[in-house]
Amino acid sequence: MPIATLPFIVAIPARYGSTRLPAKPLRAIDGVPMVVRVAQRALQAGAVQVVVAVDDTRIAEALAGQGVAVCMTRADHASGSDRLAECAAHYGWSDDTIVVNLQGDEPFAPAAGIREVARALAEDDAPMATLATPIGDAHELFDPNVVKLVRDANGRALYFSRAPLPWARDAFVANRDALPRDTPFLRHIGIYAYRAGFLRHYTRLSRMPLEQAESLEQLRVLEHGHAIAVRLSPEPFPPGIDTEADLARAEDWLRSQARA
Repeated sequence: MPIATLPFIVAIPARYGSTRLPAKPLRAIDGVPMVVRVAQRALQAGAVQVVVAVDDTRIAEALAGQGVAVCMTRADHASGSDRLAECAAHYGWSDDTIVVNLQGDEPFAPAAGIREVARALAEDDAPMATLATPIGDAHELFDPNVVKLVRDANGRALYFSRAPLPWARDAFVANRDALPRDTPFLRHIGIYAYRAGFLRHYTRLSRMPLEQAESLEQLRVLEHGHAIAVRLSPEPFPPGIDTEADLARAEDWLRSQARA
């Protein structure tokens, strides 16, 4: 289905509290609150509706006049997916509605990537989809803060891990400072698309051992036997923002883009 005729909703979970970056959604990047920049990216992607799921009126106030809907949600949700499930119930989205979960700390997410994850779900009968991008160097592969994934021949996720994945046995015996050619090393990009019916189902699934061991919420889907479609992002996703250092890098990145 051409993306122009593919209706999808972008839902953005935005929680006020953050241990590493207090009041994160309202932190300014070149004078614009982070959550506003994320909402602008969602609008650029061509969503039929953009909803920001918030837990604090200060975030709602920052979004006034931005052309997006604001859904007040409970403050005690365990995850962004739980927050979006409350949104789905509030708006009464039909079970087959495509909902893209764009994280509230991704102010530079490319519009093409947002559209691509919606397309990935529409073109697959998996209940959930996500994106990946090739890993460029060994440091990235061995970094536990970088989530890796492997997928099958049909483009569905086999596993996600913080460990190096896949393990190139012979090549890494000889050298772990360079990546062997022709091995598909992929970094997971934390953007998801679900059908609204599955989003509601997902939040009722119990946490599983692999999810808890890796601290990766998406493993719950695989452990319960559901499929996740994975497509390559058509454009790079700059890193999300979790810390003061990330915020400073975001300011630098924005300035570099303005000079380009």
